[in-house]
Amino acid sequence: MKSLSQINRRHFLKGTAAAAGASIAAPAIVRAADRELRILTWEGYAGPEWLDKFKSDTGATVNIVYAGSADEMFAKMQGSQAADFDILSFDTSLFPRYIDAKLIQPMDPSKIPNIKNIAPEFAGVKAVMRGDDRYGLPFAWGSLPLVYDTAAFPTAPESWEVMWDEQYAQQMLWMDDANNSITLAALIVGAANPYQLTDEDFAKIKDKLIAQKKLSLSYYAGFDDGVNLFAQNAIKLMFSMGEPQVPALVKKGIAAALTIPKEKAVGWLDCWELSAGAKDLDLAYAWINACMDSAVGKVLTEKNGYGNTTNVDVNKTAGLTYGDRLSWLETAENYEKRVAVWNEIKAG
Repeated sequence: MKSLSQINRRHFLKGTAAAAGASIAAPAIVRAADRELRILTWEGYAGPEWLDKFKSDTGATVNIVYAGSADEMFAKMQGSQAADFDILSFDTSLFPRYIDAKLIQPMDPSKIPNIKNIAPEFAGVKAVMRGDDRYGLPFAWGSLPLVYDTAAFPTAPESWEVMWDEQYAQQMLWMDDANNSITLAALIVGAANPYQLTDEDFAKIKDKLIAQKKLSLSYYAGFDDGVNLFAQNAIKLMFSMGEPQVPALVKKGIAAALTIPKEKAVGWLDCWELSAGAKDLDLAYAWINACMDSAVGKVLTEKNGYGNTTNVDVNKTAGLTYGDRLSWLETAENYEKRVAVWNEIKAG
């Protein structure tokens, strides 16, 4: 399954502001020269601003492996039955896969004092829970918003239905991604659950997206592809791959902006998880606690461009104030069917 993390993460690290200085407190834990923390994560999630402080305060060695895709991350965990790593991070759509494979373990919130810093819109995310057990802590987030040209829209469009307005025919772009396109269309047509679609839902979504296809100039398959097509073809509207496409368009002289319409938008929410094979649980909890410091959230947003879950003021300054208007990714009912329906739409 192609996750949102896979699509966007590399591009969040391009062209963003320089990091502000941060003094990040690490939890008080017993120092020991032979302690080792093994992390499997994405680039940008173990920044020197908090990694160096953590190593200094704990005396531990930290070994980090960066994954290139969600499938690669799962393969690494499955290959050793979680024995090679203590901590990892993935998005909300993947929790059932890891829990069912017994690759992650429940967390003890009492060992993470900084859990109190998580903003309300992220504290109650159901995807990280199974029953009463918590399996993850939200850390970074972003969306697939509606991007528009402010010269054409002095006021942001209120609804995704603008993508079906014939006056903008051939002035729109749509992302070539089966799962996310169908999830967005499910939100637009009012499906009860955009991740558990019925046959009736699929029929409505197929008709809706075929109608949109007739109005779009093109589908696009990559971050830069979308930016270039937008800039070169007087595009007015785009189903976007993520927030960083806006500054990329601005650099090309386009007065671009983004909005989250009333139907919501697809959102990705990456979390920290505790590996089932964690060797030093106290050290693992100390890392998660350090990452939940609001100063880490500040760096995460100002340096890398991600939304953070612990520093509301920094999110506000960056304009990342819409976490409560996103539909966080969950596991789809049948990914293969979604791909098949999407291919039928593109051929329709």
